[in-house]
Amino acid sequence: MSAPQATRTTALHAGAWWLWALGLATAASRTTDPLLLGLLVGVAGYVVAARRTDAPWARSYGAFVKLGLVVIAIRLVFAFFLGSPIPGTHTLVTLPEVPLPDWAKGVRIGGRVTAEGMVFALYDGLKLATLLICLGAANALANPARLLKSLPGALYEAGVAVVVAMTFAPNLVADVQRLRAARRLRGRPDRGVKALLQVGLPVLEGALERSVALAAAMDARGYGRSAQVPPAVRHTTSVLTLGGLLGVCAGTYGLLGDTGGGYGLPLLLAGLAAALAGLWLGGRRSVRSRYRPERWGARAWLVAGSGIAVAALMIWANDYAPAALHPPAVPLTAPVLPLWPAVSVLVGLLPAFVAPLPSGADRAGSGGASRGGRRAPDVVPCTKEPTQ
Repeated sequence: MSAPQATRTTALHAGAWWLWALGLATAASRTTDPLLLGLLVGVAGYVVAARRTDAPWARSYGAFVKLGLVVIAIRLVFAFFLGSPIPGTHTLVTLPEVPLPDWAKGVRIGGRVTAEGMVFALYDGLKLATLLICLGAANALANPARLLKSLPGALYEAGVAVVVAMTFAPNLVADVQRLRAARRLRGRPDRGVKALLQVGLPVLEGALERSVALAAAMDARGYGRSAQVPPAVRHTTSVLTLGGLLGVCAGTYGLLGDTGGGYGLPLLLAGLAAALAGLWLGGRRSVRSRYRPERWGARAWLVAGSGIAVAALMIWANDYAPAALHPPAVPLTAPVLPLWPAVSVLVGLLPAFVAPLPSGADRAGSGGASRGGRRAPDVVPCTKEPTQ
């Protein structure tokens, strides 16, 4: 099945990208093998490079990768100075240990730093970094505005706040890049404290103009209206929604934990059923119509199913061969790439071949958004800027 060009009718549902990314993140939570985690990062990065557009939110993947590297560095620094619960025999360095009171037993600052403890911290930090990178892939691929359209009516107002918050930072970064390019065209410096101060005013002015325009558009569309429903329906909605979300959290924790697989799935399904019932009842208060509702087609099923398949196969592999997914730090051994879990991770590459191609977009951040098949200019010379 060849991938078509993305249009209004063939564009992939934004929820499919999130299900795919959450499946990869679930798979990452089941292993500490650095080779498998690196393979998951490679799969997510390849799909992002193949299917992201030039929209502002599509540039967030690099920020999540950098955030993952920062998480690994922080985890290693903590293990170096605060010690590790993993005993070891290969001492790297012995730091001066700070004496602590009796009530702080179990906590130490300084002391012996072992290779086993640092390797364990590296595996742990890499696991968390992979989770962040998988979620960054969803942010880079899913259109937040189209995802908002698919939310239930009960979550519409909260979804608007989340989408506005998610799109504010990318638009701010785009404004800064455009203003710096305009300064370079005028022969003015675009680096340093002075340039930053002179760029900050038009950036804030543009953010204020966008907020005012957004408020006017929301007011013109009747945002915030609600229908009158009986008190019993409101109370039932609150109980079902809150209880369902608690069940979802408990069931997810059971599935992600090593010993909660027995009760995790039934509790998760019961929580989902209760939460969906509560959201359906809560949607009766929301007075809004859907213009061109998002379609969930066969390609969306394939994309979402590939992520779910990766998660399911990794959970199954963790049950029958946990030692292969968790290389020991004591004793120190070189990690080995297990064959079948690695093959299951490669299933996550399916969206790179079946998802619609981004229309009129330069791949992998080559710059310049395209509109109507033509490449937009990289800079706008007439950007507003205070005079010096």
